[in-house]
Amino acid sequence: MARDPHVHAPRDHVTTEPRRNDAPSPEDDHLRFLARHEHLFAPFGTGSFGAKAEAFARFFGTPRFLLGQTALVALWILANATGIVQFDLYPFILLNLAFSLQDAYAAPLILLAQTRQADRDKAHAESDAEHRETVANDAADRQQDARSEVALLRSLLTENTRLTARIEELTQEIHRRVMTPTGPADARPLPPARSTM
Repeated sequence: MARDPHVHAPRDHVTTEPRRNDAPSPEDDHLRFLARHEHLFAPFGTGSFGAKAEAFARFFGTPRFLLGQTALVALWILANATGIVQFDLYPFILLNLAFSLQDAYAAPLILLAQTRQADRDKAHAESDAEHRETVANDAADRQQDARSEVALLRSLLTENTRLTARIEELTQEIHRRVMTPTGPADARPLPPARSTM
């Protein structure tokens, strides 16, 4: 049965491989949950094409693009309508063709950027959920350890109290036996010594 790559093994089954001294431990590496989604970080792939395509798609939604395109269209219409140039007279078919060409490239790039951004958002959400689950499991483990330690401390305290009470009983028993009026022979006064002169 093939294993789903999105389902992870429980933490108990994580193999501990020797690490290099400069490599962070899995507990210290806060980006470990994002490692399997690294391929999504470059939305149009890696390399210069991906960077340029993403920059181009992002540029379409900026005020600079909208103002620049508005100025260019106004200049185009003004130049052709006043007769300064006459390469695209009214109804401005070449301008419509330029808009259609722009839309033919812009729409797929923007949709691709949105799709890949949605994939990245989903990956981040999954990683965040996995991180929160790990934190919750660790907190539950710590609480269980704390409960176990409290129970152990209580049992040790109960045992200590029992032993203290037993020591008190034995001390009183010894005290009663030593201090009785007919105590042991060692406790009776010695007879007076005879003088030999």
